[in-house]
Amino acid sequence: MSQLPPCPKCGSEYTYEDGELMVCPECAHEWPRVASVDISEPERIVRDAHGNVLRDGDSVTVIKDLKIRGTSSVVKVGTKVKGIRLVDGDHDIDCRIEGIGAMQLKSEFVRKA
Repeated sequence: MSQLPPCPKCGSEYTYEDGELMVCPECAHEWPRVASVDISEPERIVRDAHGNVLRDGDSVTVIKDLKIRGTSSVVKVGTKVKGIRLVDGDHDIDCRIEGIGAMQLKSEFVRKA
């Protein structure tokens, strides 16, 4: 038996199919059965400076000296970063750089190792 989705209006789990409609017996809300199919957003693709697709857990190498805002430290060219995590926002990558700590990087300044 297939699992029917809960009512989008009241959240009731006692929904049923009636022809092409889904019906909630508690609030009498009706909606098209097609709308109950989970249509998720397409996966966001993050690419490095050379166009390679990056994924969570990849290792990357920094291709440009990057000044760290608020300090006099610099992340040097060739610094290897292991176990990246892709995030949404103005910076694409969360990572931990040895000797510096937690950082956020833009994918345009790294290449896949």
